[in-house]
Amino acid sequence: MTQAIEPQQKGIQISNAALQQVKFLRDKQGTDLCLRVGVRQGGCSGMSYLMDFEDPSKITPHDEVYDYDGFKIVCDRKSLLYLYGLILDYSDAMIGGGFQFSNPNANQTCGCGKSFGV
Repeated sequence: MTQAIEPQQKGIQISNAALQQVKFLRDKQGTDLCLRVGVRQGGCSGMSYLMDFEDPSKITPHDEVYDYDGFKIVCDRKSLLYLYGLILDYSDAMIGGGFQFSNPNANQTCGCGKSFGV
């Protein structure tokens, strides 16, 4: 796991590798988007992670917003109950690469790492 930047200051943390990757993916969209992170019911372990780009105009007063060098990560407060302390990391390894979620609130995680239980 790559060390997250500014880990003590934000409810959702992101490693430098993951930040660079989401900025790269956002730039391919050609628009200034933020990253929305959340949870939904489903997946192998009961809850699955959500992660998608979103227009900043859709940020509501019920969202928590974390700024990383001008890039915003947004999470609704209900999801944040399950995600507080989450570290989002990225690896470009051939096997097991991609975005990884390290969630201190999860007491079980599926083998693919995309869902969890509390």
